[in-house]
Amino acid sequence: MTKIAVFVGSLRKDSYNKNLAKNIERLSPESVEFDYIDMDLPLYNQDLDGNMPAKVVEMKQTVEAADGVLFVTPEYNRSFSGVIKNAIDWASRPWGKSSFAGKPAAIAGASMGALGATQAQQALRNVVLFLDMKLMGQPELYFNAITGLDENGKVVEGSEDFLRGFAEAFAKHVEANK
Repeated sequence: MTKIAVFVGSLRKDSYNKNLAKNIERLSPESVEFDYIDMDLPLYNQDLDGNMPAKVVEMKQTVEAADGVLFVTPEYNRSFSGVIKNAIDWASRPWGKSSFAGKPAAIAGASMGALGATQAQQALRNVVLFLDMKLMGQPELYFNAITGLDENGKVVEGSEDFLRGFAEAFAKHVEANK
């Protein structure tokens, strides 16, 4: 099995991005297993680097055990969410002990607008590359949640093939870069 640590950057109960992640999971090859990170973490505090909270230690262990990482982010004020930034700050610390180093990764995102979280993904790319992750460049997944998801959060028929293609490309990317 290929294990993917999934960071969904929205805490909202009916999150478009959580629905997008669940659809990517459903359309992934059977050999891929998703492990969703609990994003309800305390705010990063460097004073705790030597004594990290249990939830943070668990998150770091999940990332380290994963073969790849998927970030699924909403767009807030033309950037990715503070929820993802906080989780990244914890998982990449202390200096020299980043749980992300060398991991294959992909970024996806959904929004209500026509641009589908493009600016958030671009901003997140800079962080992911700095963290020495092997970022999948293509295909990119900018997703309009209003037209792409039905009332139950399932991807509509016209978008299913595209999401499947993304999921399959990501699985291949992870396998090639483990």
